[in-house]
Amino acid sequence: MEQLQPPCVQQHTEPDRTPPTPEKVPVSFIDTLLDSDTSSEEEAKDGDVEELTRKVRQEVLTHDSVKLIKFADDTTLIGLISNNDESAYRREVDRLVSWCSGNNLELNAQKTVEMIVDFRKSTVPPPPPSVMDSPITSVESFRFLGTTITQDLKWEPTISSLIKKAQQRMYFLRQLRKAKLPAQMLVQFYTAIIESILTSSITVWFAGATVRDKQRLQRIVRSAEEVIGRSLPSLQDLQEAAVHQD
Repeated sequence: MEQLQPPCVQQHTEPDRTPPTPEKVPVSFIDTLLDSDTSSEEEAKDGDVEELTRKVRQEVLTHDSVKLIKFADDTTLIGLISNNDESAYRREVDRLVSWCSGNNLELNAQKTVEMIVDFRKSTVPPPPPSVMDSPITSVESFRFLGTTITQDLKWEPTISSLIKKAQQRMYFLRQLRKAKLPAQMLVQFYTAIIESILTSSITVWFAGATVRDKQRLQRIVRSAEEVIGRSLPSLQDLQEAAVHQD
């Protein structure tokens, strides 16, 4: 009688599809103000800031790891530091100082700060670069266009500031309610004066906000709903709408 052999069972191991852990590299921010001479001051008066920004990017920046953001007289350099090599970042800082000097612009060293975002466990902070022979002050946070950016990329300082401003404006909403303004006018006031504060730079910080901070913000919305007597858009909905609009 022929004996049946069990089929051979092959073990199949799925390949490891876990994405590799990205390398943690520090990012340096330099935020400075430009003091303009006569010719550049006239350019600013003519609203030619975009053209000035384009010229700075074309004539100063030479390395892809360094980015420049400019708004009016506020200039920010962002440098990605790889393999602890800061040469490209520091070279772009020197080029920016030289370019400004040759174009009737002067970096205000007293209002120039550097912040380093570095999540590596053991780090030795490098010496800060210099602007016009003045060492740049290293800070743990700085305000950029009304938003406070911190070394640990936590948004509690920004959110606390927004909540304080919104609470101050809630007083006027209550006064308008006492004056018996129509609900539609109260909604318009809320949207223009209070909601605009709560949603300031919301696409930047909302995704990284803690549950507690989101609840603190939403309490302002609920308080406004009680005053007005109507439902209002939640901050989650406003953030999603802003993201899709961008």
